[in-house]
Amino acid sequence: MAVGRPGVPSVMAAPPTETQPSGWRAAVRWVRRQEGWVFIFPWVVGFLLLELVPYVFALIISFTQWDVGRPPIFIGFRNYQSLLTDPLVGKSLWNTGYYTLLHVPVSTLIAFTVAGLLNQKVKGMAVWRTMYYIPSVTSGVGMALIWIWLFAPRGPLNGMLGWFGIEGPRWLTDTQTAMPALIIMSFWGVGSSMVIFLAGLQGVPQHLYEAVEVDGGGWWAKVRHVTVPMMTPYIFLSLILGVIGSFQVVTQALLMTEGGPDNATLFILLYIWIMGWNAFKMGYAAAISWVLFVIIFAATLIQFAVARRWVYYEYQEPG
Repeated sequence: MAVGRPGVPSVMAAPPTETQPSGWRAAVRWVRRQEGWVFIFPWVVGFLLLELVPYVFALIISFTQWDVGRPPIFIGFRNYQSLLTDPLVGKSLWNTGYYTLLHVPVSTLIAFTVAGLLNQKVKGMAVWRTMYYIPSVTSGVGMALIWIWLFAPRGPLNGMLGWFGIEGPRWLTDTQTAMPALIIMSFWGVGSSMVIFLAGLQGVPQHLYEAVEVDGGGWWAKVRHVTVPMMTPYIFLSLILGVIGSFQVVTQALLMTEGGPDNATLFILLYIWIMGWNAFKMGYAAAISWVLFVIIFAATLIQFAVARRWVYYEYQEPG
């Protein structure tokens, strides 16, 4: 037993024991621990019913022959064997890859440039930012109708080319210009990436630009040594979203060209839609869908692996 001076508690005395919380306090603590699950519950339900269950169902029917009107018949890997020899699968993948290789880098460059221009402190900038962003949230059907009119043989685009003595092509009915026409139209929706870049540009520390000025650097030195390195995480995000979105193009081709002419704009997702809802080969369409999922997943993993060499995060440790 520790002994202390009178009136002074001993440091060796046993600490007071805490009383057990009452029943209602324990209940309150339990509820607080479950608050996170309560907030994400709508998302969990939506994910299970609208994403996970359809994914599993598509995987199951990919091993069947099913035309919706009759019960599915299990055929094993026959659908996957058929798509390996289907020339339209190869054609649609080629078209999708061609679209991706041109659309993603050019649209990223355009969005980055526009974001840099809209990051200036001038009057009326909010109006300009809104004007550039609105097209990215425009309905796909409405956008397709506008561009059908623009690409018409006697439309505004060919009319502008006529001012310079250039005879405009038949954009959407020529195998040589149909895909470039859709790629040109895709630049209309750079507003989403522009917003991402604009947010990133506003977070670049100003003292880095001042340091470049002290060293005698101009605007190009600022862009090369400060802006681009600091923006690499946002560029990486834009590339990831751009590649995934490019593999899911369907509305424009369906409404504007229906995959033609001569399958020049037949995208892989459009071919899946044709097989599923026109030919009613649901099992075959599901098999192609899972192949597309594997391709997108592999492309994403490759981008993450390569990103380690060029993406800079401010908080990462050197080496």
